[in-house]
Amino acid sequence: MKFSVLMSLYIKENPIFLRESLQSLVEQTVQADEIVLVLDGAITTELEQVLNEFSDKLPLKLVPLPQNVGLGKALNEGIKAANNEWLFRMDTDDICYPKRFEKQVEFIEQNPDVVLFSTQISEFDTDPKQVLAIRRVPVSYEDIVKFNRIRSPFNHMTVAYKKSVLEEVGGYQHHLFLEDYNLWNRIIAKGYKVGNLPEILLYARTAGNAMFNRRRGWIYAKSEWKLYQLKRELNIQTAFAGLNTFLLRTVPRLMPVWLVKALYKLVRK
Repeated sequence: MKFSVLMSLYIKENPIFLRESLQSLVEQTVQADEIVLVLDGAITTELEQVLNEFSDKLPLKLVPLPQNVGLGKALNEGIKAANNEWLFRMDTDDICYPKRFEKQVEFIEQNPDVVLFSTQISEFDTDPKQVLAIRRVPVSYEDIVKFNRIRSPFNHMTVAYKKSVLEEVGGYQHHLFLEDYNLWNRIIAKGYKVGNLPEILLYARTAGNAMFNRRRGWIYAKSEWKLYQLKRELNIQTAFAGLNTFLLRTVPRLMPVWLVKALYKLVRK
């Protein structure tokens, strides 16, 4: 089965992290036919050197953008450039387990009606062998639909999805911090079959305090309100249940960073 890997790279990425990420693709037991790597604006010389190192090891297909447009828009450009129906997402600072693609290809072949699915992941800071938390998502279709009302039911960096379905629902749309969750809601609302693998197949690098500082305050509350409106539009939640979810998701983001971080770790465990 042919498939493409979809990634986006921007100037602030760490060259060491990129090298580790690409090396994990070299070590896959099942290789991708192409790796669509969107360059979201200009990148550093150090990042270019890493890409050159892997130009003979991986089927890299670079999609340079003249300026930084953000992850959602960059991925839309990558989707357009991809030659295959199945696209496997990955971030440029994460590390795949060697059998990630093998397991996901097997799942596709055994579940031809599924159009979107992801895997479980382990989170780490500096050493992938020192796991900080396991980010688990539900496996069955029914549990995913139920879970989606409260939280994102997929681990975005391990998602595999069909290009034709993404194009049908309008791809990624601008939604600060929540582009992926926005997309999942639109796909689920269409009645498409979705799923998840029970195995942990990727080491995800945590963003540390930077993520918690960024994803808090009233700007985050506005983004959550937009999510509430989307779920109501798509009939995913009632008004009352949606408001409860909005408060549960928003209030912690107005708390001190140290408390948010502690709650995040507790939820992940």
